[in-house]
Amino acid sequence: MSDLPPHDSSASDDSERDPLGLFEEIVEAETDRDPDLAVIAAGSRTLRTQGGGGPQADVPGRPSDPEVDKALREVEAELATRWGETKLEPSVSRIAALMDVLGEPQRAYPSIHITGTNGKTSTARMIEALLGAFDLRTGRYTSPHVQSVTERISLDGAPVSAERFIETYNDIKPYVEMVDGQQEYRLSFFEVLTGMAYAAFADAPVDVAVIEVGMGGSWDATNVIDGDVAVVTPIDLDHTDRLGETPGEIATEKAGIVKQDATVILAQQPVDAAQVLLKKAVEVNATVAREGLEFGVVARQIAVGGQLLTLRGLGGEYEEVFLPLHGAYQAHNAAVALAAVEAFFGVGSAHTQRLDIDTVRKAFAAVTSPGRLEIVRRSPTVVLDAAHNPAGARATAEAVSEVFDFSRLIGVVGASGDKNVRGLLEAFEPIFAEVVVTQNSSHRAMDADELAGIAVEVFGDDRVQVEPRLDDALEAAITLAEEEGEFAGGGVLVTGSVITVGEVRLLLGKG
Repeated sequence: MSDLPPHDSSASDDSERDPLGLFEEIVEAETDRDPDLAVIAAGSRTLRTQGGGGPQADVPGRPSDPEVDKALREVEAELATRWGETKLEPSVSRIAALMDVLGEPQRAYPSIHITGTNGKTSTARMIEALLGAFDLRTGRYTSPHVQSVTERISLDGAPVSAERFIETYNDIKPYVEMVDGQQEYRLSFFEVLTGMAYAAFADAPVDVAVIEVGMGGSWDATNVIDGDVAVVTPIDLDHTDRLGETPGEIATEKAGIVKQDATVILAQQPVDAAQVLLKKAVEVNATVAREGLEFGVVARQIAVGGQLLTLRGLGGEYEEVFLPLHGAYQAHNAAVALAAVEAFFGVGSAHTQRLDIDTVRKAFAAVTSPGRLEIVRRSPTVVLDAAHNPAGARATAEAVSEVFDFSRLIGVVGASGDKNVRGLLEAFEPIFAEVVVTQNSSHRAMDADELAGIAVEVFGDDRVQVEPRLDDALEAAITLAEEEGEFAGGGVLVTGSVITVGEVRLLLGKG
């Protein structure tokens, strides 16, 4: 990057102060989270400062043109014949072969690579908004989608059109088939989509790509890029059958996105995960910035429609930043996103001034994250959240208790069979008066009766209702929430899976 964004010189006095002294208030504010690990003297260099994107597009619906809709369905049907995202062969050999025959499109632009257990998509959206606000053309690749597969590939903050998605698929299809014929296994659904994203970004062209891993890191299909900045959101237990049974084991896999001489932005991590990540940084001479030390959340307060933040970045403090998303975890995602963009622009290494604060405020104020504590109906209030593992559910439960004053909250839960469903239900038990268990249309969905059996063990028989059809479950939950009367504070939270959330959005006319 030759052109840096505008800087704010008001942070220049910080260069004369002890960097850790500047940060005491953040460390104190973080005592209720896992403390970061100054005790891990891994020897890695530490990135420590010394010295608008417009509104995001909502989730797209089906194309209005019947011919385009037909063509998109044909592409979706072809993609569906490939291995799904839950069937994996841990290798990047196939995607590397595809990149080779496509002419290495992923090397045509710098990239920010994001891994972690929870918060990846929201963090990616925030990074995208910040970069766009500084007049950079962005490409964003995230997964899974809420309603439409086209959501996964975004240009300039909006999902690509159905027409462009179809065109991109048709452009790379001959090369996909060529690679299929040379490999032991055909390219998977996710590998083909990854190839499409990288090709679309090169064709645009974009100034920077924001890439979210699908699962893990080392052998994830996205890991054929050399991210200038690697971001690791909080690591917790998920996909333990594939990634490991402890945060440290999972971190070993996720550390694979950290490349030689890159900059690593670490959200606060469990001790064993932090040890693994910092060791990896040492091995590849990566520069590290850690939440709770080099950057973090200084202050946050609930505001109408979101929260008002003071963030400590690598270049100084950013006051009065409005974020139209709920929950403490989204504030921490914002801190991580800000640090990642600062690092991309060289704050803390090439220069020491913070980014233009008005541009930062404009960017954060425009952020959306569909399906993440999203209000989709009033009277009673219906909230959607895609929490699908215990850590995500705990964060959502905490946020709901903080933001909403429900006198009676009814849960609608449809989960995947390969998840820790008991842990998810236990996280929600304190805030749900009753729970309606159901199932979405995915082949991965846990059977409603099986889910009910676990729910009864967690909630008791009198607090569980079973409705196998998702529309019936939503109607039942709304009826239960309305039992206290028109002016009572009943609400509904739909959760358990991104697919469940996406299908309820459609039922309520969103997208």
